[in-house]
Parts: sequence; structure tokens; C-alpha cells
Amino acid sequence: MDTRTPEKRHEIMAAVQTKNTGPEIVVRKALCRLGYRFRLHSKKLPGRPDIVFPKRKKIIFVNGCFWHGHHCRKGHLPKTRLDYWRPKIAANKTRDKKNKAQLKCLKWDVLVVWQCQTKNLQSLDRKLNEFLEGRLLNSRDSSVKVALRPIAIDLFAGAGGLSLGFEQAGFDVVAAADIDPIHAAVHKFNFPNCAVIPKSVIGLSGNEIRQRANLGSRSIEVVVGGAPCQGFSLIGHRALDDPRNSLVREFVRIVGELDASYFLFENVKGLTVGRHRQFLEELIQAFEERGYQVRKPWRVLNASNYEVPQDRERLFLLGAKRGLQLPDYPSPTTSPLGKQSSFFDLPPGPSCEEVLADLPNAEDFVELLDSDSVLTNNWGTPNNYSRVLRCADREGWYFGYRRNWQPKLLTSSSRTFHTEISRRRFRETLQGSVEPISRFFKLPSDGISNTLRAGTDSARGAFTSPRPIHYTLPRCITVREMARLHGFPDWFRFHVTKWHGARQIGNAVAPPVARALAARFLEALGVIPSRPKDIVKLGDPSLLRMDMSQAARFWGISIPIARRDRKSGATKRKQEDIEARRLMLEREPEYV
Repeated sequence: MDTRTPEKRHEIMAAVQTKNTGPEIVVRKALCRLGYRFRLHSKKLPGRPDIVFPKRKKIIFVNGCFWHGHHCRKGHLPKTRLDYWRPKIAANKTRDKKNKAQLKCLKWDVLVVWQCQTKNLQSLDRKLNEFLEGRLLNSRDSSVKVALRPIAIDLFAGAGGLSLGFEQAGFDVVAAADIDPIHAAVHKFNFPNCAVIPKSVIGLSGNEIRQRANLGSRSIEVVVGGAPCQGFSLIGHRALDDPRNSLVREFVRIVGELDASYFLFENVKGLTVGRHRQFLEELIQAFEERGYQVRKPWRVLNASNYEVPQDRERLFLLGAKRGLQLPDYPSPTTSPLGKQSSFFDLPPGPSCEEVLADLPNAEDFVELLDSDSVLTNNWGTPNNYSRVLRCADREGWYFGYRRNWQPKLLTSSSRTFHTEISRRRFRETLQGSVEPISRFFKLPSDGISNTLRAGTDSARGAFTSPRPIHYTLPRCITVREMARLHGFPDWFRFHVTKWHGARQIGNAVAPPVARALAARFLEALGVIPSRPKDIVKLGDPSLLRMDMSQAARFWGISIPIARRDRKSGATKRKQEDIEARRLMLEREPEYV
């Protein structure tokens, strides 16, 4: 029910500005700052466009989110008089669509800038500049050029799965933090232009990140990261106050200190069930108290729905500052082979064989007994999937920077010694099943991998990740084959040891999933990604060979990780004893 009289309502509606609005003034100032000249409110063109560039044949409409039915918070309809507002807003949207169609027929390019998109000035500058000509932005110092690509910060970066996915989508990841100096060194090798911060986020300030990345006062579009946490509380307090969840609190704090426009928080699926749910709700509340809104309902994404041949589920929280458009979750693009899925109508994703078959067999090279790389021409013919992972053409780089690398160098492929007893068990194990002694999963050639895990850290025995068995070869897969199953391209390197390399993959967000999420942040920002022309030279290979002490010395820090302790308290059975037991059971007669 409308509480105002018809006369008062008419007075209010008459006072609503149709031109020279606040958002329109913001856009005009941005255009002037960028050095563009334009005309206003052309009566000769359909819809009387707000801003016109006659020589460029380009037009900008600056639309109020409410009046033109935008799908952001400002575009929500009021709770009263819906019978009046629904047809009115619908008529505005129909008129907008008609005007755009007529302008298109007249060969005019049209850009709509929404009211909510005028809050972030740097993002607005990029949007305008990209629409008008796609050149570099001039900063206040005319001798300095600022890249068009939006800025991202990666916390708990590891080797860089999220960093890679966001770069491939069109972001510049300018800073990455990780407490493990070995992971930090590997990240530095793959992203040599990124400021790597080899320290815990506890006590790491937003100002220090800005200084290390030489950001000055530039706005930061998104902070990403997956903080380790206990989840629930065992001490009777709020889960978020539990000391073992301190890293998550630090993530929230740093997002706020950096005044980032958006954030992406990643964690395991288990955080969504049972007593962990309390922690998740407290985490969302903590972001909201910092002035951020969180996309609800939150979702768990499976990498197998994004062209990754692996059953890997992870929770992702997507957040934006209040007043900015919230990004949506990316729609699945593939259905997993050999698995029940609610996305059966989507095309099938790649199989294990499709992404691994063209790789040379590591056991053909004696060099890989004491090295993780070898130059070879023994590559198979790539298919559509492996061609992208080999970066055979520019499509494999997406919107990321090309690397100066050796495509014929097989890397991350150190051989594993297996006894003949183990190899026999591997041969006898059916594809898609678990070998009963080692508990290793045998890959199905026409299906997908199980979840690739990181193994245990130094505090829990430092045991190697349980790498799956190859679908045809009687051995565990190499680190490079794990990387292929995770969506990492072949130029991307890992630590030379199998233990560290497998950990770095098992801890990483699959890059195709990160890339799909990053694309939705770009949509919310209104940024159209572009391919950079620069070619990046990878870092010094010695960064991949450092042990903990060497990496700590390289970074000039104390060793922050405890020494590896392999004592688990369990007595390990010998292969010979296991085999003797098997043969004895085979010789025993059967009684009916």
C-alpha cells in the first residue's frame, strides 16, 4: 500500500533526474581524466544517449540500477506497490533493448555503465578505456603507464594454482604469500614478476603487501586464498576464535586492510557439514562486519565439471564490498566421465587417457633416475585437451602471459622405484579400483581420477601423497602426470622431489576452476580481458631444487617448518612377507 498521496507521489517522480545524474557526472569526470572529448544527450539518436563519441561511432548510457532493472542490490524492487513498479521497470527495460537494437542497426557501438559500477573508479577507468580503444591508462605521472589488467593478491599461495587461474583469466597477480619457503621459491620460478612474501600471514599487514608489490595507492580488485583451519571449536567458544582458526581471521583482516573490492575464499568441502557449519556461518558474519557481502547460497564446486579429469570438490566463498555487484558462480561446462552427475546434459569432460596419452613414458629414460627432466622428441600426437596443456598455440595461454620455455623438455617426471612384487599387484588391479595392499587407486583410462591429495605435513609424518597407479603401466604416475590431471600446463614447474611436487599439486586449486571463478569476477568488474603481448622468462631452475635450509637462506628467513618426522608408530610389513602370505593362501585347498 502506498502511504503517499497521488499529488505527493507525482511531485517525487517529477523530481527524478533523467540526465546529469550523479553517476553520469562520475563517468564524465572519468572520461575527462582519461583525455576523451564527447558530446551529451544527442536528440538525433534513439534513446537520447547520455554520452556520444561521433568520430568513434560509440555511445555510453549511464543507467540507474533501480530504474533500469539491474540485477544488483540497488536494482531490487520495493516491497510495496509491486503492481505499479513491475510493469514500469519492465517497460524501461523493453525500451532500453529497443534503443540498443536501433543503434546497432545504425552501426553504433553501445556501452551501458550501471550506477553500481561507478563506485570503483579504477575499474571504471578500465571499463571506459577498454570500450573506447583498449590502450594503456595514463597515471597522474604521464611518464608512467599502468596496465589495464585488474590486480589480484594470493594468500596461502603454495605453488600457485589460484595465481595461475586468475592470471589466465586476465588478472595481474602482483603479490603472493606463503609460509613455506620451498613453495615460495617454486612460485617465484613460475611467476618471476610477482612479489613473493615468504612469511606467515599472521602479523602481515596490508601496507607491507602494498609496499612489497610497489602498489602505492592503486586499488586492489580481489584477494584470493585458502586458509588452513580446524573449522569447529573444541574449547567452548566461537569457532572463529579458536587459535587453530587464526589464519582464517587473518585472511579476513588482510582483505579489509587492503580495502579489496572482492575476495575469494577456498576450503575443503568438509567445512560445510556437521559442526563445521557453525564456523562457516561465523566466517560469513566476519566478512559482513568488515563491510562485505557474500554470495549466498555458497557452493561447493567439483573440478570435474570444469574440464578437469578429477573428482575434486572444494568450497568457494565469493564476496564483494557492499554496493558492488556480487559475482555469480561459474556454470559447469562438462560432466565427469564414468560418474553420476546432475549435469548429464553437458558434454563429457576429458578422460585420464585423453590428458596423459601423449606424454613420454618416464621409465624410458635412464636420466630420470636422478633428475626430474629430460629433453626428448618422444611426444605423442596431442588431442584437443593435451594440445591446450602443451600450449601448442595461443589458446593454451588464455589471457595469461606467455612463458619463454622449452616445449620438448619433459619435466617433473622423476622415476619411482617399484619392486617386481608391487608391479605385479599393480598389473592385477582393475582400472577404477583400489589396490588392496598399497591402497593406491588405479586410474580408469576412460574415466577420471580420484582426488589428488597432498600427503601429510611434517608434523604428521611427512608421508608422500598417495599417487594413483597408471591405467596401463605398472607404476605410480609421475608428478607431471598428476599436474596434467589437475589442469596445470606443461610449462608450469614443481619442486624436483616427488614429495614436495606432489604436495604442491595436491594443495593447489585446479587452475581451470580458478580460471572459471576469476572470469566471473571480471564480469562483475565490467572488465573485458585482453591478451598481453609480454613474454615472461621463467625463474632460475635452482629455485626448484632447494631443500628447506637452502630456501630459507635464499629468502633470508629462519626455517619456519618443523623437520620431517616419519615415525608413525606403526610397524611396516615387508613386501616379501606380504607376498609369502599371498602364496600360502593360494596353495591352501578349498573345503566345501
